[in-house]
Amino acid sequence: MDFFASQDLARKKTRQLAVLFLLAIASIITTVYLAVNAIFLGVALKAGLEAPETLWDPRLFAGVAATTLAVILTGSLYKVHALREGGEAVARMLGGRPISPNTDDPDERRLLNVVEEMAIAAGMPVPTVFLLEGEAAINAFAAGFSPDDAVIGVSKGCIRHLDRDELQGVVGHEFSHILNGDMAMNLRLMGLLHGILVIALLGYWLLRTMRFSAGSGKRDKEGMGLGTALLLFGGILLAVGWIGVFFGRLIKSSMSRQREFLADASAVQFTRNPAGIAGALKKIGGLTSGSSLKNPNTEQASHLFFGDALGKRFSGLFATHPPLAQRVQRLEPSFDGSFPPVRVSLPSSGSPVSQLAPAPIPTREARAQPRRGIDPHNLPGRIGNLGDEHVEYSRHLLSNLPAEIKEDAREPSSARALIYGLLMDSRDDVRHRQLETLNREADPAVFSETERLLPTLDALPTETRLPLVDLVLPSLRRLSARQHGVFSRNVRALVTADQRVSLFEYTLHRILLRHLAPHFQRITPPVTQYYSLKKLHSECSALLSGLANFGHANPEVAAQAQQRGSVELGFELPYQPEDKADLPAIDKALQTLRLTSPKLKRQLVTAAAATVAFDQVVTVAEGELLRAIADTLDCPMPPFLPGQRKV
Repeated sequence: MDFFASQDLARKKTRQLAVLFLLAIASIITTVYLAVNAIFLGVALKAGLEAPETLWDPRLFAGVAATTLAVILTGSLYKVHALREGGEAVARMLGGRPISPNTDDPDERRLLNVVEEMAIAAGMPVPTVFLLEGEAAINAFAAGFSPDDAVIGVSKGCIRHLDRDELQGVVGHEFSHILNGDMAMNLRLMGLLHGILVIALLGYWLLRTMRFSAGSGKRDKEGMGLGTALLLFGGILLAVGWIGVFFGRLIKSSMSRQREFLADASAVQFTRNPAGIAGALKKIGGLTSGSSLKNPNTEQASHLFFGDALGKRFSGLFATHPPLAQRVQRLEPSFDGSFPPVRVSLPSSGSPVSQLAPAPIPTREARAQPRRGIDPHNLPGRIGNLGDEHVEYSRHLLSNLPAEIKEDAREPSSARALIYGLLMDSRDDVRHRQLETLNREADPAVFSETERLLPTLDALPTETRLPLVDLVLPSLRRLSARQHGVFSRNVRALVTADQRVSLFEYTLHRILLRHLAPHFQRITPPVTQYYSLKKLHSECSALLSGLANFGHANPEVAAQAQQRGSVELGFELPYQPEDKADLPAIDKALQTLRLTSPKLKRQLVTAAAATVAFDQVVTVAEGELLRAIADTLDCPMPPFLPGQRKV
């Protein structure tokens, strides 16, 4: 899967969605106009009036168009507003409950382990996981506008019937939707289509109202005509509403089916195990309830799911998913089309994290060595495109984390302590000032937790720092607004305690700001504004010069590294010395560069990697900064693997 090509395709699909939506509106307005015109004509003929010479009435059409547009836009805006919270709004609408990070249920714990592994392997924050507890079928979904507010939803039947490999295949499929832009497009689709469906709801309401009025007994001859006309109009609205349903199904099916094939293929790429996702699809075919869900809101979200959530109610042209057998055959060409019945029993435990042999933890001397060379031209291919080696790496990394750290990462109070501990300086005088600040400003319990965790955190390998941040983000999202405010102020105080900001401090602070802010304040999603870098030379120069300065103390070598990066952009850039191209300058440049198109982001990531890799090595700190830059550009970067020479 090419992340940048997928992002471009998602943008093109969004434009296609807009065109189809406008066609649907035009069809509905035309139908409503003809229906209203027919009603007026019937009333006129019944009253003995002369029929008009033509059916075209500009004033009537303008009134019908304005009214219909108002109804559709009001319905769409209402739904868009209801979905403003992103993935969590969808999960709750579908009856989901968030799974506690410290759950004792073995099936839920197994699911969380798989989601955590996949998120860390992808280099993105761990999504909140919801369980559709009342659904016995096998299904799952991903919802949200970005990885910042993404959630994974899984049915009870999914965790009950699937073994670990199958569950990993399903989760990998949903992560593909998160990474390649499908998720945001699907959520916008829900909001827009609701306006079309409102017409049918309005017709249904009018029919019910007139039926009730008809039973009141207060009907004279004139009233009978008006009541009949209103009943007829209600029926027409209901029929027109079904035009909206038709277009809604058509739009969802045209947007979804091919993307499901791509997500299946990506899940195999992530896990290198086609039998996992194929096994899940086969169990859907063999289960009595299949993937069909009972929640009344399923129709609105049918295009989000792993399997066809509407069962056999729609097929062919209107199916949001490809035929089940066809999906399996693409994964297993030898599949004969038969689906063995699924017996209702607990799934095998597979290979949970706790049963894996821990990978050896590098010594401090090995951790200090800048041992990673990278090929900048291969790096964009890794963005949003993890492999099974990354999943295996994240699994072993999690297994190596001390049990107390993993438990603490899943509680809001101790999660704050973990972040505070990661920001503690190695110099005694600076650390003393930091602890004094926390003792004065932080919650006493959190301060005590921080002191308790410091020895364990000091002993952790540096490679585990950012994955640990990804792991604690779901817990930090559960903070209250007041707690988040205190936490943010304390983080800033710890970062600036020595009046300077290190690469890791910048990276950690940037990740926290980016992934927590949308949960505690209204953030306007970035909109692409630049399709060329011609007007962004200053920002590009600040970014590449800053990277070069951090990697090379000698200004002449730094200038050469910066020029190596500018080659990837296709034009020369002036080198800026360290006093001008520092971390604040990089940060300011990124706020503009993140508004570029996916094609330009590919160039920027390649140029940044070429600058960092000029001396053929990448230190841990440089790798963390490179990841923070990619993350700010909305390009999740899988972790560099130990001993990795090319990525």
